[in-house]
Amino acid sequence: MTGPLPPADFDGLRAAIIEMRATLPKRLMQVASYALERPDDVAFGTTASIAQAAQVQPSTLVRFAQHFGFDGFSGLQQLFQDRLKGRNGSYEDRLRQLEAGGATGTEGVTILHGFLAAGHESLESLASTIEPGALERAIATLARAETIYLIARRRSFPIVAYMEYAFGKLRVPCRLVSSAIGNDDDLLAQATPSDAAFAVSFAPYAAESVAQAQALKDAGTAVIGLTDSALSPLAVCSEVWFELVEADHAGFRSLSASMAFAMALTVSVAERRRQA
Repeated sequence: MTGPLPPADFDGLRAAIIEMRATLPKRLMQVASYALERPDDVAFGTTASIAQAAQVQPSTLVRFAQHFGFDGFSGLQQLFQDRLKGRNGSYEDRLRQLEAGGATGTEGVTILHGFLAAGHESLESLASTIEPGALERAIATLARAETIYLIARRRSFPIVAYMEYAFGKLRVPCRLVSSAIGNDDDLLAQATPSDAAFAVSFAPYAAESVAQAQALKDAGTAVIGLTDSALSPLAVCSEVWFELVEADHAGFRSLSASMAFAMALTVSVAERRRQA
């Protein structure tokens, strides 16, 4: 009896993981989350380093690979390496050298260079991963909404705070669902199927944001999501969602690509409404 055929490429693996997300054992889901969030690290790492970063045993990586039809982890890792073949290697090398180079300048300049390198890497990833059709659907959904509800917490909050400011300047009706007076539930209760929402949450996912997005979906309000993994709980309750992983420097992640995406989405929605 033969097992399942392994996916032919990274996108096939990603689709298979999403399809099996409800049935994957906890440890295999842990590997899946790490693999989709940090595919470059999986491509370049050793079994030991990947297992340590994903906080699992090396044998779990083998079980994960076999679960998807591979003989061992090296076969699965090849998909991640093939994914990178179309990239500009010299550009990637320059970024890594910039991030590592601390011989010149003060400590502050070194840190600045590290974040600049991470920002460049994030923006490059954004340009190559955003699917034009999905972006068009998101713009159309938000542009026809009577009111746009903006949802985010913690690290994601500056994204929707900027969007509220920009939408106000562009005369697009919106509501920021994160009030200091604690009337979020009252605001959400006013949403109707004629409205839409834009929700943002990155790991570790804010339970409030996910619950609010789910409540709007249940009420018939379309939700557009921005998150960092296909396995994010926000993806489940979003009509259209975008996966965006920011590169980090010394464990700190900025919002370079996320803010660029938010700016593009905001202006596009305003322009679509103006044309209509």
